[in-house]
Amino acid sequence: MPSSHRLPRLASLRPFEHPGYFAVWMGALISNIGTWMETVAMGVYVTQTTGRAESTGAIVALSFLPAVILSPVGGALADRFDRRAYAAFGAVLQAALAGVLTVLAFRGQLTVPVIGVISFLNGCVSTLTYPAFGALLAELVPPEELHLSTSLNSAQFNLGRILGPTLAALVLQAGGPAWALLANTLSFFAVLVALSRVVPQPRDATAKREPLWAGIRRGITVARDDEDISLVLVATFFVAALVAPFIGLVPVFAIRELGQGAAATSLLVTCQGAGAVTAALGVGTLAELFGQRRLRGYAATSIAALSGIYWLAPTLQVAAVCIFFLGANYLVLMSSLSASCQNRVPRQLQARMGSLYSMVLGAGYSLGVWFQGALADRVGLRFVALSTSAIFLALVLTLRMLRPTRFENVAEAPSEVQPFSDSSH
Repeated sequence: MPSSHRLPRLASLRPFEHPGYFAVWMGALISNIGTWMETVAMGVYVTQTTGRAESTGAIVALSFLPAVILSPVGGALADRFDRRAYAAFGAVLQAALAGVLTVLAFRGQLTVPVIGVISFLNGCVSTLTYPAFGALLAELVPPEELHLSTSLNSAQFNLGRILGPTLAALVLQAGGPAWALLANTLSFFAVLVALSRVVPQPRDATAKREPLWAGIRRGITVARDDEDISLVLVATFFVAALVAPFIGLVPVFAIRELGQGAAATSLLVTCQGAGAVTAALGVGTLAELFGQRRLRGYAATSIAALSGIYWLAPTLQVAAVCIFFLGANYLVLMSSLSASCQNRVPRQLQARMGSLYSMVLGAGYSLGVWFQGALADRVGLRFVALSTSAIFLALVLTLRMLRPTRFENVAEAPSEVQPFSDSSH
């Protein structure tokens, strides 16, 4: 029996019983610790160098902007090739980009424009390869555990959010941003080791014969024609644009609104991650208790209120508690939306549905974090963030009032999708 069977028999941890999934999960965790070390270091560097929320928001937006254009391409490529090899190729490219930043930092040649360019290029690589990583995780668990797999994937991302900023605060104090960037560069090798332990899955021969652009159009058509997937994607966009910018604007909130510094930024990011990890451990139990559809409805309604309370926090201590619960709520909602997209289609289309979800998420988040950051420089961060939270709450309540069961009753069963055709155009 795999050693993972010694783990507690918590419903949310069932995917860990599959050794391939556990190996990739651990490799991704180590990589994300490094990524969050870099994110915190660069967020503090840009905020302290420029003193402008717009600049901080713009750097974050540049890393997500490629998702608007390249996500469908990444999804189609992931459905054509060996997802393990494709994800490994992306990890090598990201390590190279992180290495460039590291060298520049050690030589004292790091600048905000350079960080912007590297962030954009890294966003391009991540956008093109992440659908393969997400679909690879889906391959490693049975369909009935896909939602749990998605939640645990979000948990490792947020566990990295806990450990990475904590290490970043120590490294920044001891040696400066260059050492945080070096740690991120080295962390990508953990992904390569983990992927080497996964047995490649055979690809659908018809998917390889299908022209690339036909495959992209096919994924878009399936999402457009499925009302439930369309609704989930619309909901994802509004969450990303109106609520999710709280993530990228943490350095601005900590430094400008609370009068703190790098340590406070790390604390808030860590508390958000702690909330998300806590939610991931309990989401399986909550889904069994309320049902995934009803749980999604509750999470969508409550996240705006929690966001507003966070932005009203008068002290760092209160903000830390608020962002813990906001991070938990955010994970429950987004993991449910993401799993809904993939559960509605056969496995040969899951990477494309995941890429469309990433495209909408990236478009909404990059637009929202830049716009809110730019507007915050003019009228104040708290006012802007509270206003967008109120707008999102009004949208959710309006939808639930006009169509009271529509948002909660997004079906989970796969939709009927015709098999691939060699003549697709």
